[in-house]
Amino acid sequence: MRRTRADHQDPEDVGDPTHAPGRGRRSHGSSDRHPPDPPHPAHHGHGHAHAHGPASPVSTRLRRVVAAVLIPFAAAVAIGLVVLWPSGTPAHPRTGVGFDQETRDGRVTKVEELPCAQADADAFAAGSGHSGDPAGSTGAAAPPPDATPGGVPWPPPTTAPGSAPPPADCRRATIEVTSGADKGRRVTEVVRPDQLRRFSVGQGVVLAYAPGAPEDLRYSVIDVRRGPPMLLLAGLFAVAVIVVGRMRGLTALIALAISFAVLSFFILPAILHGSDPLLVAVVGGSAIMFTALYLCHGISARTSVAVVGTLVSVALIGVLGKLFIGWAHLTGNTSDETGLVHALYPHIELHGLLLAGFIIGSLGVLDDVTVTQTSAVWELKQADPTMTARRLYRAGIRIGRDHIASTVNTLVLAYAGAALPLMLLFSIARRDVLDVATSEIVAEEIARTLVGSIGLVASVPVTTALAALLAAADHGPPTKDAGAPAVTVPAPASRGRHRGR
Repeated sequence: MRRTRADHQDPEDVGDPTHAPGRGRRSHGSSDRHPPDPPHPAHHGHGHAHAHGPASPVSTRLRRVVAAVLIPFAAAVAIGLVVLWPSGTPAHPRTGVGFDQETRDGRVTKVEELPCAQADADAFAAGSGHSGDPAGSTGAAAPPPDATPGGVPWPPPTTAPGSAPPPADCRRATIEVTSGADKGRRVTEVVRPDQLRRFSVGQGVVLAYAPGAPEDLRYSVIDVRRGPPMLLLAGLFAVAVIVVGRMRGLTALIALAISFAVLSFFILPAILHGSDPLLVAVVGGSAIMFTALYLCHGISARTSVAVVGTLVSVALIGVLGKLFIGWAHLTGNTSDETGLVHALYPHIELHGLLLAGFIIGSLGVLDDVTVTQTSAVWELKQADPTMTARRLYRAGIRIGRDHIASTVNTLVLAYAGAALPLMLLFSIARRDVLDVATSEIVAEEIARTLVGSIGLVASVPVTTALAALLAAADHGPPTKDAGAPAVTVPAPASRGRHRGR
């Protein structure tokens, strides 16, 4: 029986268009009359060396380059975790302001409606001073109507001039303290018609506790308990991730828990202890990145490419963030929370805290882009094993451009959604758009979004180029689908003539 050239090929030479293309075409068209000459041993050896000789050292060399970058960096991260690891959150005297308040648990036992004037009078007579302020009591007893100096009514009117007055009925909630030394004690809270908060019997609440205040003024409602709905939502999220992602989804949830632990037990306490916020963010963020990527995607060259691309982008974000925070004179003190943190811990450097927020906030999106780009390049290589590094890069960068367009838009819309009330206030004030954009509270978020977006854009070509080099150099055994189309098969008519002979 006559044998075609495919009978003499190595399985890994099959499907390589650069391997003797002229002979492949001739054997397909006229194998019955002019069988191809058997390949010369030296020629066959040359072809085998061409297909596999350079590939192994190139792939090994690139893998060594990746390892040379990642291994020292991973060791530095581990050392940083050991050196900077804090011994818990540092203690400080309570100020009783904002989040820095002692709290107790409470439960609503009774809700009744009554005229607001009667509720104010009862509260003044009891000396409780609870006027239903959702942020808590001011610590002073509420006087009855028209009892303040100058005849100003109590409480001050909350409706805009010319608008309809609110309904006259208020709600008075009786709340039982369920924790602490005063467990079982009952306090009242009045909610006015123009306030958004509403209480229901059996509802759990958070009570601010002021031990230095008079006995009747020690408790006030500052929030409600949301444990059950939030736990249910978290459970639905976990179920959806596991059902769709299966084992990959389970590892993603484990990585999420580890990320939260690093943030809670390392990054935040280390900053409070006075460590450089930027250094803490780089070490903690890198630990989160290594854990999340390798746990979810396995230890492989593909994952290592995503890690390197993320590291390059994080470095760029750090440099740009530091440059523009100083140039734009951003202080980082744009909210009550940062002001309170600075008042409690004056040694914390707010510029570094702001830059740390830039880096940590960009990690999640960077991981998404780098992993997606790396996977896309590898899938392209598996679909067509003949693709060169140049072709892989061009195809991968086209995918990356689509990803960039959608992700950058997502970042901008995410900020717009979070800052919608602030943007409404600027619209009400009728301030110029440029004035609004350059005000510190908005400029800080614009800088955060743009710096993160630049790092995101830079991660696409870096990750795609490195992935293309590694994938093109990795000449593993071709899949059955990849090799089948290139196998030379004699035509049916030729086989008929063979049988006739």
